Amino acid sequence: MQLEESSDAKKDASFICGVVEGFYGRPWTLDQRKDLFIKMQEWGMNSYLYAPKDDYKHRAYWRELYSVEEAEHLTMLITASKECNITFIYALSPGLDITYSSSKEMVILKRKLDQVAQFGCTAFALLFDDIEAEMTESDKEAFQSFAQAQVSVTNEVYEYLNQPKEFLFCPTQYCASRAVPDVPNSEYLNTVGSKLAPGIDVMWTGPKVISRLITPASIDELTEVLRRKPVIWDNLHANDYDQKRIFLGPYTGRPSALLTKLKGVLTNPNCEYGANFVAIHTVAQWSKCSIEHAHDENQSSDAISAVSADIKLEQESRNGRSDDEDVSLPMLVYHPRLALKKSLQLWLPEFKRTKSMWGPISKPHVNNVPPVTFGATGQSGVPCCSSGSLEEGGTSPGSAPMPTADHSSAEDANELASDATLTPCLVDGTESAGSSSMVSLDRVAECLEPMETVESTSSASSQAKNLDVEDVDDHDIKESPIKEEMPSAPEHEEGDVIMESERKEEEEDYQLTVDDLCLLCDLFYLPFEHGPQGMQLLQEFNWLKLNAHIVASNPSKTTAAVSPEVKEWHQRAEKFDTMSRALNKLFTRLTYINNRELLYELYPYVWDMRGVVALLNSYVKWLSFNQGSKQGFLSGEQEPWVFRGGLAADLQRLLPLESVNDLFLYKTPETPTRQVYTIRPYLASDERNVYQLCHRLHIARTGANFCDMEKIFHSYPNLLGDIHFGAFVTLSPEFSFVVEDDNSVVGFVAAAANAKELQRQIRVAWVPEMQTKYPELFHSHSTEKSNIPDPIKDLATKLQRLHTEDLPDALLTYHPSQLKMWLSDTVIDHSVSKRLLTCAVAALRAHGSSGCHVYDVDVCSMEFYSRLGFVELKNVTHDQDVMYFGRIF
Repeated sequence: MQLEESSDAKKDASFICGVVEGFYGRPWTLDQRKDLFIKMQEWGMNSYLYAPKDDYKHRAYWRELYSVEEAEHLTMLITASKECNITFIYALSPGLDITYSSSKEMVILKRKLDQVAQFGCTAFALLFDDIEAEMTESDKEAFQSFAQAQVSVTNEVYEYLNQPKEFLFCPTQYCASRAVPDVPNSEYLNTVGSKLAPGIDVMWTGPKVISRLITPASIDELTEVLRRKPVIWDNLHANDYDQKRIFLGPYTGRPSALLTKLKGVLTNPNCEYGANFVAIHTVAQWSKCSIEHAHDENQSSDAISAVSADIKLEQESRNGRSDDEDVSLPMLVYHPRLALKKSLQLWLPEFKRTKSMWGPISKPHVNNVPPVTFGATGQSGVPCCSSGSLEEGGTSPGSAPMPTADHSSAEDANELASDATLTPCLVDGTESAGSSSMVSLDRVAECLEPMETVESTSSASSQAKNLDVEDVDDHDIKESPIKEEMPSAPEHEEGDVIMESERKEEEEDYQLTVDDLCLLCDLFYLPFEHGPQGMQLLQEFNWLKLNAHIVASNPSKTTAAVSPEVKEWHQRAEKFDTMSRALNKLFTRLTYINNRELLYELYPYVWDMRGVVALLNSYVKWLSFNQGSKQGFLSGEQEPWVFRGGLAADLQRLLPLESVNDLFLYKTPETPTRQVYTIRPYLASDERNVYQLCHRLHIARTGANFCDMEKIFHSYPNLLGDIHFGAFVTLSPEFSFVVEDDNSVVGFVAAAANAKELQRQIRVAWVPEMQTKYPELFHSHSTEKSNIPDPIKDLATKLQRLHTEDLPDALLTYHPSQLKMWLSDTVIDHSVSKRLLTCAVAALRAHGSSGCHVYDVDVCSMEFYSRLGFVELKNVTHDQDVMYFGRIF
């Protein structure tokens, strides 16, 4: 599709519009770049800036010439760009260690650019971003300032290359927050403006490294200093600083009035090439919007205007008018949501293109990013997922290590985040329209950046390990009636790993739609805002959590007697469940696409988001089944509009869990799987399935012959379930959860908020029932009879200990709750154990508990619980035969 070009845009044929490959991480492949050139030509874009930081000869080893193989690669790349009428701009970044006054260094620099020119390149750039503003002694003698040194080198190279038509310069002070002391009074920028050759264009990222809004006024101010129109290096969609985030939202925050004030725009998008369709296509749409209407637009920096426009479109859509039918918008006037819709319609066919991909899933982000630690003072009043070090990677320009909050002002700490306001959700879930209710990022600037992440690369490897057991298929088990509805996926071997031959693109239930892609983009929108459906998830869960007391204050009543407030709560809970199922459907459909390359890029993000939303949905169901939280949430009334780790992290923060961050660190499956595990509250109808699971797992853990053990337990089919699970679900069912796959229950967790009270009830009610059910196992002379097998005798001993042992007081001081958890080894998703435990911990936390313990841990489960953050409690009992594990939350 060729984007329509307005007559206004044609007036400035030299306007640069394109893509800069300037991120840190795995570079794009030759085929991906060729595909990019074709798309750019089709969309009316004209420039590509080659500056990948993982091409070490671009930056770290800039003096070294390219090898024969590397030269062939670059030559093919430049040739491919010319075939598509795309200007290939080769960038070199010598600023790390160049001696500006050295004639030898200049010879090396010119030789390197000469080599690239021989490949067919005619456009160049010199980048001096992310370096220390220091010079050697010889440089200080030769130049009056740092800026003059850079300008001298750049001008000499520019003249040596015969003044190329396109030559770019990236200054060290490349955004307003790095201008010292500010843009108008920066000696550095003023020197660049007055001394740099007029034919050289200067690159700029806006107010910040990642700018939410770039205003015409700020560009006017910069243009006056630089004495030329700047070229925007736009990091709006860059994600190399956070492995948890990817940005699929439309180009926004850049008024169309900028078109007359800029020399060009180059977008530096996501590391994942296939995920950049919307990012690049919407930039192309923006560049073609009508300039004559630009001055009619509201160019205020107030975010309310943009929000109001989106709300208007949403309301008109609900009234039966499509976005495309909005006659109030003149032709070629850019609107982000309309641009997104157009891009999604064109992106959908990309998912059907046949592209292969093999091997384990590996995100392209760089791993060795510098840690950034924030002090306690910097986190005051701000909900954070991590109390330890945070990772801050390098979007370029702007990858220099950020100063710690302990040694910097709030202004320094906020250097990388644009001044922006965000539309908050009120307690009732509605949006605030008044500016007085807006939440400003400046208020939390001391510890919040769009590029902060809560996950470290090292911690990702710490995963829960499933019990080393075997599972036996049980085809008689039926699915639960409240299980999330999903298209029935076919059974697969080896953990349901997706094979290309198993795709069902032709079947309607498995085909992606534009609505699916809209949901995908809304969940992974932009650095400073979530999409409408992402915000809706936050609003609904936040409302359900804050109003859980409504359900708690209305015990079981007939439907007619339920109050309107309770009805509303349950209706909104159903709405949240519907949104969760929509995400499940997106996840399943995504696994069937032909474009496996695109699947591998998007899968880690969608997999993680689906798991988080499913976890919250499980918690909502727990609130519904157990009449809400009677004691309320102990966590603060934290707002969810904090952009650290993206929407998934914002959703996680809404759970009443401040000190169990390790449970939110998951390792993405190495190969895509479409298996969906559902965690939900335990129902009375689950007893048979759970008891059978206990039976199978116990036999597998003993390593005995299955047939022999089946004969032994023939007379005691429920004994194992009664010992391990029965007391919990009978006396404390509100803290029990099960996990299901497509066929059966594959795991459970059972807990009691007050272990001491549970023990008392076991003695009063549960033990007498067991004595009636198994009289021969409670009498020593009976158990000694030869007709009772030894395995049954061992279990009888455990059963008898239920009414003879006391829990030590030292144990209950910090670990007042008791928990037991079993999981089948057929569960191939290692995050399930953490999510299952999270449900139980959240339920216990909501009822006032601050810690839990596991009673009588055996050798088989020691490592399992250790992986989940439990530690052995060695000093709580003198009984050497009993082992306790616990964790505090």
